[in-house]
Parts: sequence; C-alpha cells; structure tokens
Amino acid sequence: MANPKRALVTLACTECKERNYSTSKNKKNQAERIEINKFCPRCNKHTLHKETK
Repeated sequence: MANPKRALVTLACTECKERNYSTSKNKKNQAERIEINKFCPRCNKHTLHKETK
C-alpha cells in the first residue's frame, strides 16, 4: 500500500523530452517541481530531468 503523503511523479529529460524515470516525492515538504541530474539513455549522457504533469 502506497504512502498517502507521497505522490508518484514522472521525470522527463530537458533535451529530448523523453520521460525516462518515475519516482515519488513528499508533497508536504516539497511543493515545487523537482529537478534532478540523471542519465538519459536516448541522449546517452547525464542531463537535467524535470518533473512533468
């Protein structure tokens, strides 16, 4: 059973716009959208990934 305080979010690459990762975040502590540097297999390099809707 999922924790009700944590929401599932999808991360998309800022360069190629591919949605590569999904993760969870605590909406109470982190209301704004998250940005993480992660590896994009389509770009074949580390790029900034932003939270999508």
